Parts: sequence; structure tokens; C-alpha cells
Amino acid sequence: MGYLVYFNVVRAKTVVNNPHNERQDNFAEQVVRGAITDRNGNVLAETQWAEDGSEYRVYPYGDIFAHVVGYSNPELGKTGLESVENFHLLTSNAFFLEKLKNEFQDQKDMGDTVVTTLDANLQQAAYNAMGANKGAVVVMEASTGKILAMLSTPSYDPNQIAANWDYLNADGENSPLLNRATQGAYAPGSTFKIVTTLEYMREYPDYMNYMYECGGAITVGDTTIHCFDNTVHGLEDLRSSVANSCNASFANIGLMLDKNAYRKTAEELLFNKKLPSVLDYTKSSFAVTEETGEAEMMMTAMGQGNTLVSPYHMALITAAVANGGTLMEPYLVEKVTNYTGTEISKNVPKSYRRLMTSEEAAQLKEYMRAVVDEGTGMLLGGQSYTAAGKTGTAEYSMVDGEKTHSWFMGFTNVDNPELVISVIVEGSDGQDGAKAVPIARQILDSYYYGG
Repeated sequence: MGYLVYFNVVRAKTVVNNPHNERQDNFAEQVVRGAITDRNGNVLAETQWAEDGSEYRVYPYGDIFAHVVGYSNPELGKTGLESVENFHLLTSNAFFLEKLKNEFQDQKDMGDTVVTTLDANLQQAAYNAMGANKGAVVVMEASTGKILAMLSTPSYDPNQIAANWDYLNADGENSPLLNRATQGAYAPGSTFKIVTTLEYMREYPDYMNYMYECGGAITVGDTTIHCFDNTVHGLEDLRSSVANSCNASFANIGLMLDKNAYRKTAEELLFNKKLPSVLDYTKSSFAVTEETGEAEMMMTAMGQGNTLVSPYHMALITAAVANGGTLMEPYLVEKVTNYTGTEISKNVPKSYRRLMTSEEAAQLKEYMRAVVDEGTGMLLGGQSYTAAGKTGTAEYSMVDGEKTHSWFMGFTNVDNPELVISVIVEGSDGQDGAKAVPIARQILDSYYYGG
């Protein structure tokens, strides 16, 4: 009896959600698959009926929510929230008299509704801002962990997933089925300088006294690292090194770091570790060991080298900085209701892990504020909302320095942080944050100003 209680309460959801469990389709014989909505009730997925009475899934927003909501198809299976929330969608908490009537009339019960934390207006704004660019956007609340937007481009239309399946799978150049937000693995570029800065602060309590004379480049042995456009930054302290994204200064810092301690800090920030995510994701990689040479240390410190990270992971790190060092557990489902709107269950914010001390977070916050106030992220300055962040350019091809990704990660209302945003644009033009920053601003402007 104890096991039956355990199975019904705990294991049943896991079994039903397992995409390899063929018995889950049996639930669909008694229950009409429920709807998925955004936090304001906008329908993101629902079941409709063809003229012959057969059911099919409809996605009103087409490709805008494709990767996070996913699809449910009898031939292809389920992905995204359609898979994660399969148990709730195929469970009916309709009024019991209605269910009794349906049983006598041999009709199905209406499945429950999954109300997500997603905001359709914000997701649409992200989609519009990204345009034809390849990349990803993640927006979440720093203090709660609610994910308000998760976009990956190029996308696909889940309404046509079966018809276009062969084409989508064969498109290796664009990989439209890949959720770049969680499954993308990119060099973080200068956004990783926040991690390097944290490690330097931990190793050198007098970090406020750090000084470096930037001549536009640094050479150690056979390795020369240039600042963007060979800019000579002059005398830099740690604050201005972050604000100006000075490669030479951070390469210099990299040579000063203890390799084991650096790795420990990176792993405390969840590199090489499991991430809190209900969606499939790619684990981030930090490769520094005791055997790492000087050239690799310099490259790693400025966000190149062998470090790989997803836009989602960078959002989590940013959220921890914004939230005083504590990462709230990210989540995508606000509540589950029956199909008439009666609440069945509700998720509440909870702490996931402390990634750094409140003092460390406060200092990093100030450095990230300087990026917007006087550094490479100034395009986000002068708004009714304040912002802090870090720009980045990540080279993935050294041919003419042209093949780069553009990054921005940051948060709004710096004194009482609200939104966290992480943006990556593939194939940018090489200038630090050149494409990602205006995209981030367009998304945030839409949230705060409407439109």
C-alpha cells in the first residue's frame, strides 16, 4: 500500500512524462489534452477538433514559442513544456459531476490547463528584436526565478512539424530544432570577465588597488592579445577594466590567478555542473587545470579559450549577481488549473543555491553598472529604468576576425533588480556587444514602455 501511495503521488508524473512510455497515450483516450497559456491567459497551445472529430494540437503563436512550449505530435512525440507537463495536460480536475456525465455519455474529460510564467508580449518583443539573426534570448525575474521569455532563432512552426520534419532535420546550417537558449554551447567572450573578476576579488582582498597600464595589447611569450580595435585604454583599475572590457588587463589578471581556485569558483557558478532546468540543456564547460599554460590562461580570463556556456546559464549567473548572490530556482510554470480556471496547484519562488556572498554580488553589480554608465553598454543608459550588465564578443573563427558572436547579459532597476536578460547573436560584426546590446534595449523598452 505504501508503494501504491508513493507511485500515485510521486512516480506517476515521472512515468507519464517519460517520452519513452507508450502507456501515456492511454490517458489521451479518456482526457482531451489541456491547454498551455502564458501568465496572462494567452493560449500558447490547445487542442482542437477536425471535421471528422479527430483531435489535433494548435499553436496560435507559430514559431515564436516553438522551443520552450515545444510540440505534441502522435508521430513525433513531445518536446518542451508539452513533454515536461504531459502529466498535468492529460489529467482532468473537471467538476466530478461533469466527469460522471462524460463517463455515461462515453465522452472525454477536459484536461487541466498549464499556466506558464511566460509573457507573450515580451516573447513577441524578443522575436521582433532578433529579426533574421540567429541566436537566443532569455528573460527572467531576478528575485523569483520566473522565466518570462525564452527565444531561440531560427525557429520552426510546430503547427507544421510533421509536414516539415525531414527538411528541419536536414537543415544542419541553421539547426532550427535546437533550443539555442539552453542547448547552445558558445564561447562566452567578455561576459566571462565577470567570473574572472569574482575570482580575482577572492584571491586579492586589495583588489580595489589593482592597476594596469593598457597599451592596446599584451604579449607573453609567443602570444599577443589585442584590445578591440587596438584601443589603448591607458591606466585601468578593476572597475574600468570591466567597464571598458579591456582584454589586455584581463589577460594580465589571468596570469595572476591560482588555477585550482579559478576552477573552483567557475564550478561554484555551475560550470561543469548540473543546471536547474526542466528543459534539455547542454552542460557548460570550464577546462582550466594545473597543466593549463599561460596563453590559455590569458585567453580564458577574457572569455575565449575552451570555455563554453549557454545563454540560459549566463542568465542564471547574472540573476545571482542581481539577487545578492543567491540564485532563485528558475521555473516556467506558474500554476495548474482545471479547464474552467479553478486552481489545482501553484509554484512559489524558492532559493536554489548561493553562488557568491552578498558583498561579492554588490561589488560585481557596481562594476556592471559602470559598463552601462560609462563603458561598452552605454546604449542602455539614459532610460527611465536603470540597467547594469556586461557586453561580449566571442570569436569562433580567427579568419580575418570576422566570425564572432555578440553577447549581452544584464539586469534592470539596479538598486532593486527586476528583469535579468541574456542575449546572444551569432555571426556579429566583431564589435563588442554591437548587435546584442540594441536587441536587449529593444526588448527592455518594450517591457517598460509598451509597444
